Amino acid sequence: MAAALQRERARLGLSLSEAAKRAGVSKSTLSQLESGTGNPSVETMWALAAAYDVQLSQLLDPPRTRMSVVRFADLPQLPSSTSHYAAALLSASPPGARRDVYLITAEPGPPRASAPHPAGTVEHVILAAGRARLVCDGDAETMDAGDYLSYPGDTPHSFEALTAGTMAVYVIDS
Repeated sequence: MAAALQRERARLGLSLSEAAKRAGVSKSTLSQLESGTGNPSVETMWALAAAYDVQLSQLLDPPRTRMSVVRFADLPQLPSSTSHYAAALLSASPPGARRDVYLITAEPGPPRASAPHPAGTVEHVILAAGRARLVCDGDAETMDAGDYLSYPGDTPHSFEALTAGTMAVYVIDS
């Protein structure tokens, strides 16, 4: 809480005195809270939230970074039982949204065939490394590293690695 109070006061460019006056609390109370030695009432925290024009939760919760990193070595791999293909979920959709992001690693061998997904599904593929062949409803495209492809996921489709070490990012919108 102390760091959040300091962060929000600094964001507004307020001195300790100015912030205390805005919130209707004593300067010594605010100083104690910012140093982590005070024990505020809910009323004091509401007053500070109002003075800083933020939700009370922003003063109570640790700040969340806008960046999220996922290390390849930490990803649980879900291997295919029919081809040299593995998927790892990079990012699940937040509640109410329907988008998942996967990292695909694949080796040459039989294509990984997918049955149609629910109507309206769109898949996006960015080939990060290697070379691959994607087939959607009978149409085929060969992709090289850096290529992007989107297609309707509600039709039969497949992914085939053409070179060793093929890697792709899949985004599935449904």
